[in-house]
Amino acid sequence: MPSRLNLMFTYGLLVFIWATTPLAIVWSVSDLHPMWALVIRFFIALPLAMTVLLFLKIKFPVHKLALLSYVAGSFSLIGSQIFTYAATAYLSSGLIALMFGLAPIMAGLIGRFGFQQKLAGLQWLGMGTSIVGLAMICLSGSQKHVQPIGIILMLISVFSYSLSIFLVKKINADVQAMAQATGSILFSTIIAVMILPWIWQYAPTHIPSVKSLLALVYTVIMASLIAMFCYFKLVQNLKATTLSLTTVMTPMLAILVGAYLNNEQLSIRVFVGAVIILFGLLLYFYKDLKMYRRLKI
Repeated sequence: MPSRLNLMFTYGLLVFIWATTPLAIVWSVSDLHPMWALVIRFFIALPLAMTVLLFLKIKFPVHKLALLSYVAGSFSLIGSQIFTYAATAYLSSGLIALMFGLAPIMAGLIGRFGFQQKLAGLQWLGMGTSIVGLAMICLSGSQKHVQPIGIILMLISVFSYSLSIFLVKKINADVQAMAQATGSILFSTIIAVMILPWIWQYAPTHIPSVKSLLALVYTVIMASLIAMFCYFKLVQNLKATTLSLTTVMTPMLAILVGAYLNNEQLSIRVFVGAVIILFGLLLYFYKDLKMYRRLKI
């Protein structure tokens, strides 16, 4: 069992990476077709992950339970990111991060209706508040970076991500975090290969810009390798709802990063909607936050 300090550092690193990854995704598709950017990301990430496994001499189990865990983990990778990359044409990087902020609520609903977990009244109130904020954003008008189809795509993405947390914990394959990350990347890459015939016509015909290439490298190293290692390490040591708390911290940070580095301007109505969503999340996690004051993870 990792120490509390170790888990806190891992948690903080994951928040930073997830706050900056949406902008990296948006930049990576600026000169590439979104699905090609996604496919290339996994094609590069897989050999790197396997190299890390060999270098650190980490065992890579291939028994039935481990394989099931890898498949479940791929739901939080390509299963989720197919829809995230598709949403880049409709939403700003800040709003993409904000939508991922709804992961705790999605996880709560999956836990309630799929795994018979109970929800407190304050949690239901938090859900309702966040839905009001989401509705405000949807009804804010047809801005360039705020379109309803993007919100729908991101809701599917968040559902896939949240479901993955529960499935990996339920399978409980007792696989090391880096092996779990590599296995999930492996199955994600297999799905990426299956996508190729459908996107071949959009294959890159020129070398992407430096910004696009650097953003792609960032998504590979930081989001696909380091973040997934952190993520599965936390999945194995924290409750699903506690892990989902990371997405409460990232949205406003991501919106600020997008505004500063990518000039993403949002209307007052969208900003108010974002604040309402975050307030709903705080209500949802009120009891968890009280527990954190006692330093109990």
